[in-house]
Amino acid sequence: MEPLGPRQTSEGRDESPEERADRRWIELLQEVRVIQTGVQILFGFLLTVVFTPRFVTLGTADKAIYVATVLLGAATTGALVGTVTFHRLVTGHRLKPETVVWASRLALVGVVLLLATVASALLLILRLATSHSAAVPWTVGGLIVWFLLCWFGLPAWVLRRYSTKD
Repeated sequence: MEPLGPRQTSEGRDESPEERADRRWIELLQEVRVIQTGVQILFGFLLTVVFTPRFVTLGTADKAIYVATVLLGAATTGALVGTVTFHRLVTGHRLKPETVVWASRLALVGVVLLLATVASALLLILRLATSHSAAVPWTVGGLIVWFLLCWFGLPAWVLRRYSTKD
């Protein structure tokens, strides 16, 4: 294999490390924008639930699930917003490649927290909608497996299947 040229990356692009970091940052920011919108809607909805008349009728377990869901939603928001504040705080210090790596990791933590938030919200909603049916944990478990497959399994399979072996 021939060595890479001074501007060519292993991806075959003709870009400098700084250009690559800029491109990767823009891609990450777009991804975070997409997911953040959904998180904001879910979290906003969760914050209003406590003010509904039905909330006071919830049992202890359902209130605990609700509190856990709100906390997970807050943690998810923190991780995803953290990607942007991370960039903002280190801008101008010539750390763009490192910023992209760490912000990407923080975004991935946000996705994992989102999985937990959605699972917890589904558990609460399905418990209330089906009068605590015994099938609820199995249904939520099946959906968690589906999310894991879509969000992590399929990308991992594609990466393994189609990545070049150097």
